[in-house]
Amino acid sequence: MRIEILTLFPGMFSAVTGESRLGRAREREILDIALFNIRDYSLDKHKKADDYPFGGGAGMVMTPDPVFNALSRIGAEGKRLIYMSPRGRLLDRALIEELTREEKLLILCGHYEGIDQRILEYWQMEEISIGDFILTGGELPAMILVDSVARMAPGVIGSCAHDEESIYSGLLEYPQYTKPREYRGMEVPEALISGNHRIIHLWKFEESLRLTKERRPDLFEAFLAGREELDKDEKKILERVEGEKSCKLPLSAIK
Repeated sequence: MRIEILTLFPGMFSAVTGESRLGRAREREILDIALFNIRDYSLDKHKKADDYPFGGGAGMVMTPDPVFNALSRIGAEGKRLIYMSPRGRLLDRALIEELTREEKLLILCGHYEGIDQRILEYWQMEEISIGDFILTGGELPAMILVDSVARMAPGVIGSCAHDEESIYSGLLEYPQYTKPREYRGMEVPEALISGNHRIIHLWKFEESLRLTKERRPDLFEAFLAGREELDKDEKKILERVEGEKSCKLPLSAIK
């Protein structure tokens, strides 16, 4: 997969694209991430890329010429063109999976008060949002999009099953523990050290249910619709969590 990013601040991406899993994926040539400085395509002697908005208003707007020049020189035709914008389609699992299937993505990062509308119209750019809030520019949203899409590409995070991850499974993730078993008077839950894989699975399932009901009732309600796919013990736990505030199924009840 090749991801091209147009930005006024390419240095912001070095830590994200050069470290951790994305950095290793680039080293192994699973990912090809290319950064382009929009100012390099400005014909202004001062490399200016913004101006005052027509009609007034606070702040500056990115001018069309440098962006048009960049898109033409890079070769944007035939690629999926994305503009990070709070008024765009919300980035969710369905969209992430859709983008993962693309061979080439080109992401434009706006800054200041936004970009000239003619850029979006001429290049038929798809606007994508990461949430209902405003940031100083599109660089951070672009990093989130790149990380969420790239990590689902084959080979980036090994054999990890995405369907079991928090949110993607339909539930929030259960609490995690590691060594030591006791730390400052706090112990690892008995179920996780029982050695019984069934008990461990049901403990994780219950904790995920309880956290989801408390923090994301919308996800919990959606999960209830698929209860027929659960086994007997899972249904029993779900019924208890659904009906009680604190509702752990005793380990002795699991066989």
